[in-house]
Amino acid sequence: MKVAVGTKNKAKVGAVEAIVKQFFPEATVESIDVPSDVSVQPFSNEETRQGAINRARNAMMKTNADITFGLEGGVDEIEGTMYCCNWGAVNLKDGTVIASSGAQFALPEEIARELRVGMELGPVMDVYTNIENIRQHQGAVGIFTHNLIDRKAMFEHIVKLLVGQVLFKMSKEQKEEM
Repeated sequence: MKVAVGTKNKAKVGAVEAIVKQFFPEATVESIDVPSDVSVQPFSNEETRQGAINRARNAMMKTNADITFGLEGGVDEIEGTMYCCNWGAVNLKDGTVIASSGAQFALPEEIARELRVGMELGPVMDVYTNIENIRQHQGAVGIFTHNLIDRKAMFEHIVKLLVGQVLFKMSKEQKEEM
């Protein structure tokens, strides 16, 4: 089985590799840089979800994979509090697209202010932490959860949700064929 993930981000690729290999040990995982076709900093759950779907679809168009994944991080403001939100999507060869969301956590107001004026979370976090390219590693979630959860683990949860739904779909189709 050939699997592709629509990003070169180490945390996201690592999440797909870890979970896919658990359930499909024979799978090969390719990472490919594809556009999300949404804002560089998605600013709602809807836009973040659409970015994940677009990445999965764009990866399918660029590869000959059996399954493609798109993972997208964004922010969403609810009643004056800005939350980090995360979405994933899987695209199957038959055209089926499944999306799932993951953890959401509040961002400190000093970070939210920067995002409201047009900055992107990754670079803001680089300055805040004085760590270069933090989104490739623990990410904002790692910083604001005292490293109890890092970005890879957060995306692994979403990939598990997606793989579980793919496995459910596969078992349902097998039962219907009987």
